[in-house]
Amino acid sequence: MSSPSTQLVITKRMGMGIHDPFQQVGMWADNFKVENTLNPGPSQIFMMNPTTEPKDEYIPHESTGQSGDDQETNTAVSKVLRRLAQNREAARKSRQRKKAYVQQLETSRLKLMQLELEIEKAKKQGLYMGGALDATYIGSPATINPGIATFEMEYSQWVEEQHRQNAELRNALQTQSSDVQLDLLVQSGLNHYSNLFRIKAEAANADVFYLISGVWKASVERLFLWIGGSRPSQLLTIIVPQVEGLTDEQKASCTKLRQSSQQAEDALSQGLDKLQQNLVLNTAADTSDIGSFGFQMTSLKEKIEALEGFVSQADHLRQQTLVHMSRTLSSRQAAQGLLVLGEYFQRLRALSSLWSARPSDPAFQA
Repeated sequence: MSSPSTQLVITKRMGMGIHDPFQQVGMWADNFKVENTLNPGPSQIFMMNPTTEPKDEYIPHESTGQSGDDQETNTAVSKVLRRLAQNREAARKSRQRKKAYVQQLETSRLKLMQLELEIEKAKKQGLYMGGALDATYIGSPATINPGIATFEMEYSQWVEEQHRQNAELRNALQTQSSDVQLDLLVQSGLNHYSNLFRIKAEAANADVFYLISGVWKASVERLFLWIGGSRPSQLLTIIVPQVEGLTDEQKASCTKLRQSSQQAEDALSQGLDKLQQNLVLNTAADTSDIGSFGFQMTSLKEKIEALEGFVSQADHLRQQTLVHMSRTLSSRQAAQGLLVLGEYFQRLRALSSLWSARPSDPAFQA
């Protein structure tokens, strides 16, 4: 038998909870019961005294089936998943309805804009004819070229987008944005001008005289018109002096680019002059014979169609000049150049609006 002191020590240890670790093992087993059920595997190994044989009551046992709590949990999860799937389907249908509604609104807006253009052109035509507005002009499908109406709408949107890009470039330069961000803005600006040349080509195909005349531009912009746009060499003269930190090599490259652009402009101008002379001579030729007249009109039509080629080459020259300029400059310098160009066109449009409003402005009256 154990001595009284030994019994006292055993009693104190039992009072201090020497068997508690085994109870904690049972608690851990209960906590991991769900995990073991979902991922069945080898029985858990619990650290125990190797010299002590575990008693049956301390061996945790796994339940052979799902408890009531597990079944309720699975049911709740199924309900949640089913509700999420229903929400996703409802959201998808809502997006489809919204897309269809937006497309319907856009179609209606386009029709309204085309109608407004027809009315505006009818008013202008009436003014040109001495103020007598022909009622048959309105609504006549032959008076409005759909390609030109589309171009005017797209060009208006293009101008609005350019204002937004100018603001982004200005903010990026003022906040010292990284070269990566500036590169993205520069590429976006070049793509924006490329889009302009695309819609201009479509307009030239619809009515090349309309495009070359520049009536789609602001009044002051038309003062500097050259084959449906601006002279690239003139734009370089405006941009380069306002770009900061140009090296001697960059200045030399920009000068060479401006000279090359000017030479290409001169060649196109000479070709256009020759085409105009041929048109004058062929139109003035006497063709009293009906057969000769038909042949003459066919020849003149072919020469007029050649104007589209001049517009295309002029826009190609403008685009290539912008691309080569951006490659010559650093990211920050190219961003500065595009901002200078955008603000230049914006000031021309503002000046045109100011000039158009002068009769009603007391400041312009004597």
